[in-house]
Amino acid sequence: MAIKIRLMQKQDVENVVKLEELSYGQHHWSKESFFNELENNLAHYYCAVNEESTLLGYAGCWHIFDEAHITTLSVHPEHRRQGIAQKLLFAIIDDCYKDKIKYITLEVRESNIAAISLYEKNGFKSIGTRKKYYQDNNEDALIMFTENIWYEKFKSLYNELHNTCEAK
Repeated sequence: MAIKIRLMQKQDVENVVKLEELSYGQHHWSKESFFNELENNLAHYYCAVNEESTLLGYAGCWHIFDEAHITTLSVHPEHRRQGIAQKLLFAIIDDCYKDKIKYITLEVRESNIAAISLYEKNGFKSIGTRKKYYQDNNEDALIMFTENIWYEKFKSLYNELHNTCEAK
């Protein structure tokens, strides 16, 4: 299946919110939240779509000075474990390089082993927790951070993963 990563547009928000609700239940972002993000000059949001333009996943981050903060990343349950989250993460990292960002950070549920594994594979390290971060169940969040993405160690890992992903 060919997957295209492109910038999120206003006409995507309806389907993004449906996927958001499917992924996160009652405690999901609203349409208004996504529309506000698309108007936010610091925000960068992406959609993963197939040949029929069906939404498979989405991701977003903020660029603040020399740091990016990943705000959301979700893949439709029927399309998980197909490399879509990886491709969305590549889009975020690519834009970070374009904007001269040095560090990328995020919070992730401690129970979200699949997401944690993805981030660790991509060079993120846990640097602490935010206690009772998630309002729906008071679950703690891991705070994850990359080293400087311009360092050779990170760039080598990124290039290796990117080449492996493209070869599939």
